[in-house]
Amino acid sequence: MTVQRVPVPEAGGGAAAVVAAMSERGLTLAVAESLTGGLVMAALTEVPGASAVLRGGPVVYATDTKSSALHVDADLLTARGPVDPEVAAAMSSSVRQLWLADVGLATTGVAGPDPQAGRPVGEVYVAVSDSVGSVVHRLDLAAEGDRGSIRHKTVGLALAAVLEYLGLAGEASVGPRGYTRTTPGSGGNDLDHDRKERR
Repeated sequence: MTVQRVPVPEAGGGAAAVVAAMSERGLTLAVAESLTGGLVMAALTEVPGASAVLRGGPVVYATDTKSSALHVDADLLTARGPVDPEVAAAMSSSVRQLWLADVGLATTGVAGPDPQAGRPVGEVYVAVSDSVGSVVHRLDLAAEGDRGSIRHKTVGLALAAVLEYLGLAGEASVGPRGYTRTTPGSGGNDLDHDRKERR
């Protein structure tokens, strides 16, 4: 799997835009959170009408819960650690299937104050999955400052990733073509900008 590092974008639109856009398209969303610890779900449930879109999802903060609750492969977690693009993709794919949603969203990363498993503070992965595959964004948020700032910035960027998946990159973008798309059984594809699919 290849993941391109992308510039930190302006996170616009937010939870209300996600709920409105998914409701308009008749799509449902499930969310698996690690470093954001439920903040994405909290933002979405603040929006009136979120129940038509949001299926639910777990906070899988400890590494072993990513396996026990989401069935992320334990060998993958041992080999790569919890802050990894393949783990993010597995989280988003699993939560989509387990919570019977059209789209899965996942966050994992290092909020600090210390590095984790060799990953620096501010390294974050956000993944969006559907029945075709997953899109994973790498974000470098060390410049955002403290732990709280990194976590809250990740929330905005995760919501922006959903809007970008929906084809609303004009409203919020997670960077210019910074993604990896994987398809079931493929084991991951290299970056291929010309074949990016939009809804």
